[in-house]
Amino acid sequence: MKITLLTGKTFDIEKEVSFPIEVVLSKRAKLLGLRIDAKKRVPVLTVPKYCSKKQAVNFVKAQEKWIEEHLQKLPTRKPFEEGEKISFNGCELELRHCQNLRAGVQIENGYLLVSGEKTFFARRVRDFIKEQAQKILYQMSIEKAAKLQCKVKRVIIKDTKSRWGSCSSLNNINYNWRIMLAPPLVIDYLTAHEVAHLKHQDHSPEFWKCVDELAKDAAYGRQWLKKNAESLNRYI
Repeated sequence: MKITLLTGKTFDIEKEVSFPIEVVLSKRAKLLGLRIDAKKRVPVLTVPKYCSKKQAVNFVKAQEKWIEEHLQKLPTRKPFEEGEKISFNGCELELRHCQNLRAGVQIENGYLLVSGEKTFFARRVRDFIKEQAQKILYQMSIEKAAKLQCKVKRVIIKDTKSRWGSCSSLNNINYNWRIMLAPPLVIDYLTAHEVAHLKHQDHSPEFWKCVDELAKDAAYGRQWLKKNAESLNRYI
């Protein structure tokens, strides 16, 4: 990957390391930073202004063991399969293919019944979760927003790379559909977090106080996502 730094210098960092890596240039960052993009399964290097190629390469090489360990921890990405059990909005459901089912996809007696050709099984499960996410997360968001005397303009369900949610200055809230596979308290926390941004666009103490007021157990939700987010990203 050929990178042009903010200083005008150019270098290709992938020639210096033994694995693919993405580089993000930042005017705000003061130090080199490194994280793992769970969806793309690659390390991401944040490069601050005036950083040299040598500094960046040495930093990455010093973190090779950390990168390898964290990439190995990522779960194997997979489609939804018949017979597996998933958590959906707090309910444990077993996925079952019912080709002649007329209702499309429906929940019944602990099963998620999926109609149609088996070739489209995984896509139908995914589409169902997205459709339900739109309804459920919209309702949760407007209810929490009402407590702040704020209004949600739109709720949009996305397949985001690394963020579980975001709130724009236009009062549009985006959610990653996979959050519906998390426990209810985690879903509740995420909606509280994004709705709180309607009132506080930063992460100030006032913002976190607002989140705590809107969420049933914000501390649990934050910790669960921190520890288990990668497990949700295994589904494609």
